[in-house]
Amino acid sequence: MRADARRNLDKIVEAAAEVVAERGVNAPMEAIARRAGVGVGTLYRRFPDRDALLEAVGGHYIHTMADTLDAVAGSGADAWSAIWDFVSWAAEPGRAALATALAVLPTEALTNRAEFARVRAGWVERFDELVRRAQAEGSMRADVGVEDLVHLLNVFTCHPDRLPAPVAADPVRYLRLMLDGMKAGAATPPPDAGV
Repeated sequence: MRADARRNLDKIVEAAAEVVAERGVNAPMEAIARRAGVGVGTLYRRFPDRDALLEAVGGHYIHTMADTLDAVAGSGADAWSAIWDFVSWAAEPGRAALATALAVLPTEALTNRAEFARVRAGWVERFDELVRRAQAEGSMRADVGVEDLVHLLNVFTCHPDRLPAPVAADPVRYLRLMLDGMKAGAATPPPDAGV
C-alpha cells in the first residue's frame, strides 16, 4: 500500500474511533467521512460496510492497548506505577467511551478475528508479566492476578452502565480506591474458620 493510501486509511480509522466513542456503533458513515476529511465514496472504497469499519476500529483499539502497555512497561518506572499508568490511560473518558461502544457488538464481530485474538492475548500476557513483576518488587498483593485487573478494566471501561450512579459519576476516584486495595499490605486476613 502506498504511503498516502496508508495515511488515508489510518485517518479514517482514527476518525471512526473518535466518532464511535462519541455517537456509538451506529454513528452515520457520513459523520465519520467528514471527521476524516474524506468523501463518503473514499470511505466506502476502503470499507465496504459498517461491519468492516468496526472491525478495523476494534483492531485499532486493541493494537493501541498493546502499544501503550508496552510503552508503560518499558518506561523504566516501577511495575506498580506502570500498572497504574496503564489502567488510568485505559479508563480515560474518550477511550472508555470507545470501549463501551465496542462492547455492544456481538462477540463474533471482533473476538472471532484471529488478529484481534492474537493481539489481545499478547497484551494480557504482557500485563500478567507486569503484575508478577510488581509482586516480585513487593508492591502488589500476591493474591491478585492479571484477570482481576482485566475484569476491573472491563467493568470501568466497557460496562460503566453497570456501576452504581456515584461510582459512574467519579470513576477515576473509585478505580484508584480499588487499585489501592491491590497494593501489598492492603489484604485483610481471611476470617478464622473456627470463629
